[in-house]
Amino acid sequence: MSYFLRRILTGFFILWTAASLVFFLMRLLPSDPVEIILGENARPSQVETLRKELGLDKPLWVQYWAFLRGLARGDLGRSLISGQKVSRIILAHLPYTIKLALLSIIITLLISFPLGLLSFLNPKLDLPVFLISTSGLAVPNFWLGPLLILLFSVKLKLLPVSGADSPAHFILPSITLATALSAYLVKIIRKSLHEEGTKTYIMALWARGLPRKRVLLSHILPNALIPIITVVGLEAGALLTGTIITERVFSIPGIGTLLIRAIGERDYPLVQGLVLFISGVYVLVNLAVDLSYPLIDPRIRLGRRLEAK
Repeated sequence: MSYFLRRILTGFFILWTAASLVFFLMRLLPSDPVEIILGENARPSQVETLRKELGLDKPLWVQYWAFLRGLARGDLGRSLISGQKVSRIILAHLPYTIKLALLSIIITLLISFPLGLLSFLNPKLDLPVFLISTSGLAVPNFWLGPLLILLFSVKLKLLPVSGADSPAHFILPSITLATALSAYLVKIIRKSLHEEGTKTYIMALWARGLPRKRVLLSHILPNALIPIITVVGLEAGALLTGTIITERVFSIPGIGTLLIRAIGERDYPLVQGLVLFISGVYVLVNLAVDLSYPLIDPRIRLGRRLEAK
């Protein structure tokens, strides 16, 4: 129970720190949200009136205290630009990011696990798999995305260029994201399996003549899953909090696109709400990954280090 209490307290501290940092950093930016809303030709009286309506005329510590009180009530505030509740705006854009994240993760797993297993089971394929994964890591999203659009949308006319109106719109951005993620995960799977497969107890099992499939499924793979699950969890958390470059390239109105727009408009409440959401997702994903460890390896106890049998 003390482990869960520590994690909960740590999570709240992370959320408070992230929210406080973005609160003060946003107000250090040179542009004024009131001037962005009204434009450069607004009269000083209009600027002063709107500033008062938005509560931006109050001292900084008063605004910060009001912000913390709102968080305590679960209120993220209202957008300075649209006037809508921040929580409602985030929920409206979140489904697009979730669809993109889930499809990207599925494609990543379908690519990385077979390649990682082939690299381990067949030494002749180890070098080609290594070269493929290295090449995938070297390809940036901002280059691969437009290239896929030119090939599959412009030239072959098989898939839509951009948008998020149908499942087909998510295929190219998901492939764009999965390329780099798969390359990175293949390296992790490959390294983890090779390290586990060369341990003494595995060599003893080979010497006893146990079937190769049984050793792989019952011993090597379960013990090699810890670093793999960690990487998958962290990458899933990153995808669920928005992929700014890919969403911008394919014009997907997800969390990443929303964050960039909110920063450009100096929409303080919306930026603060998005940062809190992103921090919360990372906290929950890390907790879920930690909770999965004892299920994968019974030797692991929450809050304790792994002890060898």
